[in-house]
Amino acid sequence: MARQAESTAPREARGSKDKKRRRRAGGGRRRTRGSTSRTSTGPDDTYRELVVSADPGQTRVALLENSMLVEFLVERPEQRRIVGDVFKGRVTAILPGIQAAFLDIGMEKGAFLHVSDLNPDPEEYDLDEEDDGGRAGRNRGPRIPIEDQLKKGDELLVQVMKEPIGTKGPRVTAQITLPGRFVVLMPGMDHIGVSRKIEDRTERARLRKIIQTHQPEGCGVITRTVGSGEPAEAFERDISYLHELWKRIQVDSEKATPPALVHRDMSLTTGLIRDVFSDRFDRLIVDDAGEYERILDYVESISPELADRIELYEDETPIYDSFEVEPEIEKTLHRKVWMKKGGYLCIDQAEALIAIDINTGRYKGKSDQEETIFRCNLEAAREIPRQLRLRDIGGLVVIDFIDMASEENKAAVLEELRRHLRKDRARTKTFPVSDLGLVEMTRQRVGPAMSSYYTVGCPECGGTGHVLSEDSLMARVERVIRRVGRNSLVPRIELRIHPTRADFLLERGFERIRQLEDRYDVAVDISEERSMHLDDLRVLDDRGKDVTEKYV
Repeated sequence: MARQAESTAPREARGSKDKKRRRRAGGGRRRTRGSTSRTSTGPDDTYRELVVSADPGQTRVALLENSMLVEFLVERPEQRRIVGDVFKGRVTAILPGIQAAFLDIGMEKGAFLHVSDLNPDPEEYDLDEEDDGGRAGRNRGPRIPIEDQLKKGDELLVQVMKEPIGTKGPRVTAQITLPGRFVVLMPGMDHIGVSRKIEDRTERARLRKIIQTHQPEGCGVITRTVGSGEPAEAFERDISYLHELWKRIQVDSEKATPPALVHRDMSLTTGLIRDVFSDRFDRLIVDDAGEYERILDYVESISPELADRIELYEDETPIYDSFEVEPEIEKTLHRKVWMKKGGYLCIDQAEALIAIDINTGRYKGKSDQEETIFRCNLEAAREIPRQLRLRDIGGLVVIDFIDMASEENKAAVLEELRRHLRKDRARTKTFPVSDLGLVEMTRQRVGPAMSSYYTVGCPECGGTGHVLSEDSLMARVERVIRRVGRNSLVPRIELRIHPTRADFLLERGFERIRQLEDRYDVAVDISEERSMHLDDLRVLDDRGKDVTEKYV
């Protein structure tokens, strides 16, 4: 796409931009947080920045609004995002009971295909959130059963719409959508749409006429929000490129033997620039000269008017230290989030939902109790959307605001929550306060939470956050000794345990173990084994045979 679009630009314009690029990359200009004006040049008062840190092992992108981190994305070679990738898969199972199929697309877990994603209705596409080709909801009309459309062994071209999350494999759709800079191409449909975020009727009519003029046969087209005000030539280039891309995908698909990757979507940085970088952003700053050149080339090819907003960071201080991003990333790994006025949030992520609790903490307020609670809830209503975006968590979210007596205050807090959720690129839906005083909401989830890139499940507790207390472990050891003494004639047993637990048993449990030895006439040896978990206990008899299952 970059080469094609660049070839249509005037030679003089390309030459001037090359000189500008050389001055930027080679002029030794240093950019620091304090030396840059914070006056927004975008259409609102929010100063937005994309800060890119490109290392050999990973690429990280931080989105800042008024110097505050609101989104953070990571891509590593071994954990590359696959949403948007197109695969040729083979059907491995049909499940009529849930109207779904599983496909082998070459990944560890099978891909899930629901009947609604096999032949989706174009009217299901949400034009408020057309930028990712997302859908507003399921068409509730009758559908042809999936068992009448597919059978085991069928080959099918699918696109990943949701990353593997936890125990679930990727979710795929048979409706391919190819996003460009200004439009989204939908092969196999005859549908024209204009983003509802473009409200001017004259502009909507102009865009629709342009799309109708250049719409490829057998393909639907949706105009993206960023296309507002763009000339017809820009849409023509974008549609032409996407149509050629679709032709190449079809050719590659016919040659491929499933399971096979047919088309790989753009890298994290390029895809983010394509989808969100517009005049709403004041700058994009990157700390790697090679990545800077690639980004600048791409931006010059799709939106040359934004090229002046690309900057190379050359300070010796690491870029994320300069922008104070690293401390904010660390905070996202914690359950408790402190707010500026002294209140705090507790964010607990379970299998079925995310629970968020608000507490006043150190915030005492200056007036009556109702006003103090209202102010704390209002601050939480601003912080919760930021935490959801930053942690990239979604699904069902239940928020337990502090109880308020005033219905007016409840409505104000809910409106503040919704106002800040509108900034989120992911689709959200918020419901009124329930009878129990809870706010229920949903947030679109297309991939694992950010914590998955930085943490692994605890090997000691298995993710529960708890291990056996010392007293509980002592009680377990006592039960083992009693079972051995009552049910066998074994004269001696060996208990193997983690060194920390062994120290406790020998120091504080010695007398209780000695009493049981005398009572049941069995000798007990305590051995340390560093490879064991804190909750583990192994029992060996006098011949060294492992009898754990029998007595524990």
